[in-house]
Amino acid sequence: MALSSQSQTLVLFIIFFATCLIFCKAKAITPHHKHFASHNYRDALTKSILFFEGQRSGKLPSSQRIKWRRDSGLSDGSAMHVDLVGGYYDAGDNVKFGFPMAFTTTMLSWSVIEFGGLMKSELQNAKEAVKWGSDYLLKATAHPGTIYVQVGDANKDHSCWERPEDMDTPRSVFKIDKNSPGSDVAAETAAALASASLVFRKSDPSYSKLLLRRAIGVFAFADKYRGAYSNGLKSYVCPFYCSYSGYQDELLWGAAWLHKATRNPSYLRYIQVNGQTLGADESDNTFGWDNKHVGARILLSKAFLVQKVQSLHDYKGHADNFICSLIPGTPFSQAQYTPGGLLYKMDDSNMQYVTSSSFLLLTYAKYLTSAHGVVSCGGTSISPKRLRSIAKKQVDYLLGTNPLKMAYMVGYGPRYPKRIHHRGSSLPSVASHPSKIQCSSGFSYMQSQSPNPNVLIGAVIGGPDSHDRFPDQRSDYEQSEPATYINAPLVGSLAYLAHSFGQL
Repeated sequence: MALSSQSQTLVLFIIFFATCLIFCKAKAITPHHKHFASHNYRDALTKSILFFEGQRSGKLPSSQRIKWRRDSGLSDGSAMHVDLVGGYYDAGDNVKFGFPMAFTTTMLSWSVIEFGGLMKSELQNAKEAVKWGSDYLLKATAHPGTIYVQVGDANKDHSCWERPEDMDTPRSVFKIDKNSPGSDVAAETAAALASASLVFRKSDPSYSKLLLRRAIGVFAFADKYRGAYSNGLKSYVCPFYCSYSGYQDELLWGAAWLHKATRNPSYLRYIQVNGQTLGADESDNTFGWDNKHVGARILLSKAFLVQKVQSLHDYKGHADNFICSLIPGTPFSQAQYTPGGLLYKMDDSNMQYVTSSSFLLLTYAKYLTSAHGVVSCGGTSISPKRLRSIAKKQVDYLLGTNPLKMAYMVGYGPRYPKRIHHRGSSLPSVASHPSKIQCSSGFSYMQSQSPNPNVLIGAVIGGPDSHDRFPDQRSDYEQSEPATYINAPLVGSLAYLAHSFGQL
């Protein structure tokens, strides 16, 4: 039976309407920007974690993926008859600095705590990166009342350009105790152990409990014997990792992590009683290995926003103040940006502040979304979506959306730094040059204009100057040196972006 022209029109309309419904529904459940990702965030995530394997000290496992590295520092700790084998070299040298290593471990843990559920196949690699740090920190805190905070004499190490596998500079061991306290490094170590305990709470409960018990003891030590570690150890830790901001920020930060990890009300009381004297409301808006105030504010704001701990109400305001300082055009804006749009805090290793701030923006956006909240910048409300947009722009710049079209992550994309300030990367590998390269002999490689022979995949370096310029010179450690604490918060941000663009 032939359909009338009216019936045919009706059938066509029904088919069109049904097709539209299916298409519109599909469009609604697909991340709206899935097909417009600026970058391959999943690839960058994989590489950002892989980098940590290139920084490993100690006996390397059979699963080691960066093959040009070999075992190193196998007698570390022997100068004081303790086992301090393992851990990470902080940057491009061969010293193990406990202060930035602990902060790196805390930030890797926080990345996994907030965004590990999105990491899929990379979650195990991220957890192994955490464990390489937390295993070492357990060794460094094995003797109650003492924390071993550094292995290697930085001044002597820096006078050589040697592979870690060859190093023959003194592996001196430096410690803090009640007679030479270090509340800053001790409380950061407590934060690292407590945060790592949350990472392993489900997958390895016994290890998690060991970490948490140690964190509790280390924090008590940090709080009881107060002082900055760079007072007693000034000639060894300064100017490398001097505690310029004091130790109050670490005590607040450490207490915040122990409150989160233990749920023991004593830590909440500690924060309520001591928060002001520990600088909870100071207007210092730089978050990194030295100053933790901003991180503590964001972390404690979650307890108010999500868990409804009313006594922490003020931390929402403190967190907002930091966020507002980053947002151009608000009355509280303090941040400087390069002409190309990169957050610019300081000349030396600026990218660490880019990665840490981006992580805090995404994490705070997550908390605000859970609580249906916004950032209050005076009379202006800023949405979580805006925070994510700012963070994405910073990560995109790092990955190559910048005036030089240069990725500041080694091994990512078509153009990246080739002459990074890193001993192991710039010297021939043990496989290609089995005989030892002596202390001063290495400087000919350091001064060479040739690309580094070993690609330290995933390493994020200090980055461009305030005018978006980057010379790619190995001697320029301010711009060309990678560091573990640059990568650690970036891991979380990349996991979020890879997931939100449908790449994971």
